[in-house]
Amino acid sequence: MKNKRRKGYAGYLYILPWVIGFFTLQLVPLINSFAYSFTSFSILGSPEFIGLENYRKIFTTDPDFLQSLAVTFRYVVMAVPVKLLFALLVALILNQEIKGIGLFRTLYYLPSILGGSVAISVLWKFLFMKDGIVNRFLSLLHLVPLDWLGNPRLSIWTIGLVTVWQFGSSMILFLAGLKQIPKVLYEAARIDGAGSMRIFWKITLPELTPILLFNLVMQTINAFQDFTPAFIITQGGPMKSTYLYGLMLYNQGFKYFKMGYASALSWVLFIIILFFTGLSLKSSSSWVHYGDTL
Repeated sequence: MKNKRRKGYAGYLYILPWVIGFFTLQLVPLINSFAYSFTSFSILGSPEFIGLENYRKIFTTDPDFLQSLAVTFRYVVMAVPVKLLFALLVALILNQEIKGIGLFRTLYYLPSILGGSVAISVLWKFLFMKDGIVNRFLSLLHLVPLDWLGNPRLSIWTIGLVTVWQFGSSMILFLAGLKQIPKVLYEAARIDGAGSMRIFWKITLPELTPILLFNLVMQTINAFQDFTPAFIITQGGPMKSTYLYGLMLYNQGFKYFKMGYASALSWVLFIIILFFTGLSLKSSSSWVHYGDTL
């Protein structure tokens, strides 16, 4: 009995750092931000309760709210599908039995470790400047250089490429899913005369739909919260064409010191993310297949 209690205490001791971190770094700040969203609060002063004034301002008088929301939706719709498509394509390639494939898997995963850093965003900015490496390469091919960061139509795609470049985590999950598909399904399909495309649409893709759902939800959440590329590369320009919601939230809280208003903006973003997550999970019953193949 004493040994069981000691094992139980040991288990609690192991999870204690996580529990402390959860309460001090997540739960308490979450509760505080909700309380601050009903106040006028700057870092330099004390919070003053103002009720729903922050939320009224967001939905009625703040022109940047709808602007940043539209930009963020455009960013999410562009970046997430392209990122998942690349991840799946690379996973299919890396699923082949090729000598040295482990090294290639590692190399393809590296962007996910480095891609969200400030250094990579700075590098991206230099790559796509008017006289950057990308335009110099286009000139060598006798193609017209583009204003990647100065053209409002191209700038959102340029910063979106940073997110697309970080497809490694999704790729690893797709690759793990491919490894779990029973080979007998492929053998039976080939015996029946099915071609590669038919096998992909009828076996591979349906078997991967649970992982596709997980990647879709997680990457959508991450894309809605993206901040670094817009802040480092374009600062929200030109003409606020890359003024992502995360950048607006940062500016309100740490540039204009409106922490109460920034807290309200963060809770609006939380509701938006919660809605799209729920929508994805609700729709999954019609396209996600668990253990059955169409």
